Amino acid sequence: MTTCVGVDVGGTKIAACAVDEHGTVLRRARRETPAQDPAQIVTAVAEVVEELADGAAPGEEVTAVGVACAGFIDRAGETVVFAPNLAWRDEPLRARLRALVDLPVVLENDANAAVWGEFRFGAARDAADVVLLTLGTGVGGGILNEGRLLRGAYGMGAEVGHLRVVPDGHRCGCGNRGCWEMYASGSALVREARALVASGSPHAGALSDRCEGDPARLTGQMVTEVARTGDPAATELLETVGCWVGEGAASLAAVLDPGLIVLGGGVSAAGELVLAPARSAFARSLPGRGHRETAPLVLAALGNDAGMIGVADLASRAAG
Repeated sequence: MTTCVGVDVGGTKIAACAVDEHGTVLRRARRETPAQDPAQIVTAVAEVVEELADGAAPGEEVTAVGVACAGFIDRAGETVVFAPNLAWRDEPLRARLRALVDLPVVLENDANAAVWGEFRFGAARDAADVVLLTLGTGVGGGILNEGRLLRGAYGMGAEVGHLRVVPDGHRCGCGNRGCWEMYASGSALVREARALVASGSPHAGALSDRCEGDPARLTGQMVTEVARTGDPAATELLETVGCWVGEGAASLAAVLDPGLIVLGGGVSAAGELVLAPARSAFARSLPGRGHRETAPLVLAALGNDAGMIGVADLASRAAG
């Protein structure tokens, strides 16, 4: 049996798993991310790969490594040009990791890897034209066109979270104002929830109780938990995020005409609390509505494993 290692490098943790040819996760490993030390990040990735390779069962051969990270990857798949939450600037990651692990290495953007994972083994298995939106700290995007990843001329396509939707809106980490991810992400949800609690409004009573009156302690998961009790304020906050998701997805549909839109990331854990308003906003904002097919909006099936499974499969294919 042959397996590949899929690694997801995030701003706080490095998660990895050994994956077989069916997309089944066999083993896992994890390290904290030394986010401000480029060399140590590479070393930590090599350590999780070694741990998973050393744990191979009798008759199992680890043949390749795939690495997914939240950053701009060059077209050649060699260099992390820029990663907003890591100290990688023009980092020749593929070559440096290849020298440490002595295995073929594939480097991919995390959302690209996630949409590939859902396409091969998850919610998008029956679709060829897919948009995946990862709703987390920001909004990531992965796009499949006729079964192929859309990377763009320079390898940096599908950065949909940085579409400008509100002129002179909230300042984004990319340097611009009014980017979509400032309104349709987990960060946006938490920002608005904290502002509501800080206002002292009686409408925020349940949320205030959940964070013991300290807005800084409030998290997106807490908002979802309170919303599931039927609380109007928490429900409204998730509805607002869902509406932004749906409206932005409708604009993407005007350009890409996908057959399926998949929602993943932490915010998607709210399920119908986000998905229902997203579907409604998408349907009412879609250009040509009433005279065209409306792409389904569905939840991702692989959860946080999508990127690891996807990039492991891409590595397997590259290794032949």
